[in-house]
Amino acid sequence: MRPVDYQPTLNWWGHTWRVVVVLAVSAVAWAPRVAYQWTEHRWWFAFDLAIGLVALGLVMRYRRTHPVLVTTVTNIMTLVSTTAGGPSALALVSLSTRRRWKEIAPQAVLTMLCAIVGEYLMRAPDEAPLTYVDVAFFGVVVALAIAWGMYLGSRRELLANWQARALLTEAEQAARVREAQGAERARIAREMHDVLAHRISAVTMHAGALAFRDDLSTDEVRQTAQTIQETSHQALTELRQVLGVLRDGPGDADPERPQAGVADLPELVEENRRAGMRIDVHCDVDAEAMPASLGRTVYRCVQEALTNARKHAPASRVRLSVVGSPGRGVDIRVENPLSLVSAPSAPESGFGLVGLAERVALHGGRQEHRMSGDDVFVLTVWLPWQT
Repeated sequence: MRPVDYQPTLNWWGHTWRVVVVLAVSAVAWAPRVAYQWTEHRWWFAFDLAIGLVALGLVMRYRRTHPVLVTTVTNIMTLVSTTAGGPSALALVSLSTRRRWKEIAPQAVLTMLCAIVGEYLMRAPDEAPLTYVDVAFFGVVVALAIAWGMYLGSRRELLANWQARALLTEAEQAARVREAQGAERARIAREMHDVLAHRISAVTMHAGALAFRDDLSTDEVRQTAQTIQETSHQALTELRQVLGVLRDGPGDADPERPQAGVADLPELVEENRRAGMRIDVHCDVDAEAMPASLGRTVYRCVQEALTNARKHAPASRVRLSVVGSPGRGVDIRVENPLSLVSAPSAPESGFGLVGLAERVALHGGRQEHRMSGDDVFVLTVWLPWQT
């Protein structure tokens, strides 16, 4: 991470306390000779103060954009101005926050040299001569300024890393939420299709018979209309069950209870027979021993297969086989010849075999559909049944 990436933006208080600290440092350094300059060399007083103000302006304005240049210039200013010592110290601290030793080491040496030479050049006659203790003090001050700057830089970078990680975590969480929402919408769409498709197709078929056949008797018309009414009522009831998932248990993996299973396959077959389908059934599974989730998937697979056959081959004979046992799995096979009779068809939903394949894959099974050589459509499904 670059230093510019974790330098905080300063508000008015951040600028104010820095100016106060700089002025305090400059005042402490200037105190031993300010009286002498004012009484003996008034021009020196004004010159020292003017250079210090210029150094302060440079540091406050350009220390982050040109740190090395500003630190160098303010250090050189301390050769002729004691009040430039405060701005010079702030420039060194700011430079040290970048934690680049190739910049810090030369500036540390330059600061020490300018401090020592400046003391020789500007020391007042009544001040004590420079000693090794003074030089050691300068070294300690420079070391503390560098250490403080490096600490601030490390802390700022750590905070910036935490903020970046927090933003990344929030983005990942938002992505997971969007993914979960998309999966939930797809699940609800599959459930609604599985529940309603066969009902709507039956309504469409009977309504088409009323629309295209004019040879029906009054009783036949009444019976067909009653079938449409009952099927529509069942569709509305099952739609309420699916929508109940949204109202009562958002995010649940299982649809609202009770749900149809293998034990309900005979009723499903009879319902389709009453709708006019011809179905030969072979079922050899233990409905009581089958897990509820597997039974629900088997039911939905058979339901979708019969709905598909009714929509695309309403006059054909359908052969349905459901065989399975624990450990072996469940094999579902549905065959129906292609219909030679054109009948009114429901609009394509786009969720039929595609949704069935997705449901089977989620359960860990396999699904295939193909056309045999004698124009028979064959749908096969295998689902695992754990022992």
